[in-house]
Amino acid sequence: MSDSENDQDIKYLIDNLVTYPNFPKPGINFRDTFALFRNPVTFKKVIDLFSNHISKLGADVIVGLESRGFILGGAICYNLGIPFVPIRKKGKLPGKVIEFSYKLEYGQDIFEIQESAIKPNQKVVIVDDLIATGGSCMAAIELLKLIKAEIIECVILVELSDLNWRKNVSVPMTSFIKFDSES
Repeated sequence: MSDSENDQDIKYLIDNLVTYPNFPKPGINFRDTFALFRNPVTFKKVIDLFSNHISKLGADVIVGLESRGFILGGAICYNLGIPFVPIRKKGKLPGKVIEFSYKLEYGQDIFEIQESAIKPNQKVVIVDDLIATGGSCMAAIELLKLIKAEIIECVILVELSDLNWRKNVSVPMTSFIKFDSES
């Protein structure tokens, strides 16, 4: 896929992304990626963008963050023929798990991964639909470091770029669509 085709696809996705002003509270513009997932044409473009990019990285495993990262990750793994591993909220995975506690703007949460899901030094790409403050992504990175995964990159569909989260992320990042949080 050429850069101009990517640019056309990204513009098409932006045109079809739905924004809900003042949700979940005043001053927040909620970027609803489900609008892209509901439409087979836009969903295919999303998965193709991710798959084309990730296919060049040499990943052994795709890790998706709860919950929209599961939708993306499963489809990308199907395209690339590589395994998918979920990172979930505490208490959602069976068997022996490793957990990492992280702070949110309004409290604390815990991510978990099954201990045997990824072998040490396997090359991992993290996928998710949107990054705002970066808390979930940073927690996933720390959790994957605990199991000695080699994190190649985080690949995100929509980035809220004005929230300055990139300074806190220790691995390469790619996002396809960038917005200011208030625009």
